[in-house]
Amino acid sequence: MTIYVNQAAPMQGDGSKERPFKHINDAAKIAMPGDEVVVSKGIYREYVNPLHGGTKEAPIVYRSEEPLGAVITGAEPVKGWKKYKDNVWTVRINNNVFGDYNPYTTEVYGDWYFAREVRHTGAVYLNDRMMYETETLKECVEGKVYTASWNPEYSIYKWFAKQDGDCTVLYANFQEYDPNKENVEINVRRRCFFPDKIGRGYITVSGFNITKAATTWAPPAAFQDGAIGPHWSKGWIIEDCEVSNSKCCGISLGKYYDPENDHYFTHKHLKSPTQMERDAVCRGQYHGWLKERVGSHIVRRCHIHDCEQAGIVGRMGAVFSLIENNHIHHVNTMQQLGGAEVAGIKIHAAIDVTFRHNHIHHCVKGIWCAWEAQGTRITGNLLHDNYRPDGCTWQPGGMGSEDLFVEVGHGPTLIDHNILLSKRALFFATEGVAVVHNLILGSFVQVGGGTGPRYTPYHIRHRTEVAGFNTILHGDDRFYNNVFVRNWGIIKDEQTGEPRKDESFPGIAHFDEYPTYDEWIKNFDLDNPRPDMGKLAKAQFDHLPVWAAGNVYLNGAKPWKKEKNKLNVKTAKVEVSLTEKNGQVFLKTNIFDYIKDYTGEIVTSDTLGKAFQPEQRFENPDGSAITFDSDYFGDHRGLTAVPGPFAGKGSLKKAVW
Repeated sequence: MTIYVNQAAPMQGDGSKERPFKHINDAAKIAMPGDEVVVSKGIYREYVNPLHGGTKEAPIVYRSEEPLGAVITGAEPVKGWKKYKDNVWTVRINNNVFGDYNPYTTEVYGDWYFAREVRHTGAVYLNDRMMYETETLKECVEGKVYTASWNPEYSIYKWFAKQDGDCTVLYANFQEYDPNKENVEINVRRRCFFPDKIGRGYITVSGFNITKAATTWAPPAAFQDGAIGPHWSKGWIIEDCEVSNSKCCGISLGKYYDPENDHYFTHKHLKSPTQMERDAVCRGQYHGWLKERVGSHIVRRCHIHDCEQAGIVGRMGAVFSLIENNHIHHVNTMQQLGGAEVAGIKIHAAIDVTFRHNHIHHCVKGIWCAWEAQGTRITGNLLHDNYRPDGCTWQPGGMGSEDLFVEVGHGPTLIDHNILLSKRALFFATEGVAVVHNLILGSFVQVGGGTGPRYTPYHIRHRTEVAGFNTILHGDDRFYNNVFVRNWGIIKDEQTGEPRKDESFPGIAHFDEYPTYDEWIKNFDLDNPRPDMGKLAKAQFDHLPVWAAGNVYLNGAKPWKKEKNKLNVKTAKVEVSLTEKNGQVFLKTNIFDYIKDYTGEIVTSDTLGKAFQPEQRFENPDGSAITFDSDYFGDHRGLTAVPGPFAGKGSLKKAVW
């Protein structure tokens, strides 16, 4: 059955084409497996709460009739502003408008939230752009530049809220604008499209503009809010949507709500947040965390931007998912929120998750895979400008910036055919990673022992059931056929101005003291029918081995000293730039002038072997082997492999995005 919705329709609709529903949520109450909900162009100021899910064979489809024409918003327009002082205006909002959730009394706070300033889940928007909250009315009136912002010139647009009886009183510094002549809106609803109960799976949301949700902070061991999300179910498809201006997260793919585990440290101040994450993983079995019940979502071709925690977030609920062809930018760049959960994409337990051909830029972090990045593949993505601009003061409690951060997992994590152009490209505090055929301009940080006793789980291969726990030994990493270019000068500490020794160069010289496989395997006394258990125990706490071959190092990028087959051109003068033409992004570089006829071998799953702890191959989610014989564009490489993401110079005639 097709159900029709039209915002311009009268209230007495029945969902037929002749008498459509006025509200999407009216359709969401009756839509059943196999139904399609077609929504006409218009602004839908409502919360859509699907009452039913579909099935794999008969999903429920919600489709905007005109791509991005149907807008689902958590905001309401506000008129009647009165001049308060200078450029500051004020308005009173009766709290009945907010129901049982007032975004202007609900603070952004929770586990792993580090920012010291008090912020609320509400916001004021001037012409579809979120303004900056202040802690005092005085700050709002002064309208000073907030130097932590990545866009300091806009940070003079401020707002402040206080409670007065049964009203929320808003003050806003609109600078040169008259708010009664502009489009000014405020958050009213917490979410836009999000079932209130778990298990409503197999829903497709296609072509909507989803915006301005008053979402809450989404830490990994607590329920994770989002403007749109499947709420602990299976088989959702979110496609061709624009998701923007969520106060915290745009799309949430996890986690379940557990009152005994939710925000445990924030509420009880007892167990460490790390222990809570272990608890959350183990308690998942009571919440149906199985391949048959949770995950296997698709997020594709979405434009996600201007969210202040994460564009896409997930903890456990994102397993077995595909995230591809999305454009994600300007996430956490206002720098009003701070903590350990900010990124363009932040996924905990990215088990068999594929991140493919996404364009991610101007985010505090690009992609962050924390814990259990097992069977994870990050392939063919374009990442750039994911590092704070020079001259911006770093917010207390904020996190560092890079294109890719892989944290405290045991692998196998596969990073291949990516274009990583930010000042800091890679940050590893993990083990069991294979880095194959990437172009890497920025520095590479390897935390060799600074993770502490982070006992994290690994899983039955291609499943969610826990197979074991261990701390992070570091190593068990492979580097094949990459191009490392030192494109930046020495990175300096933002506070001291001194060079940061841990991240002042690209390349893999950080692993100089790590063993080769032959050096490492000698520790295990394998030829002895009665091996020395004491010797074996010691080896279990040493660094794991590293493999490297076929890599190219240019402009002073530093190779691993034990790597034999490599090309190192210290005097190269490499140029790499991005240009936009007719909505497409092209890469211009002269790296092939230095690579010339140097080639590596074709890499396969057999080349990469198995990650040590889970004893799992670097392979496809279905267990089949991977042969890296196609490049970033899908062009065939032939019998040998040119290092980097491209099969040859001719490939650069194509748009990288």
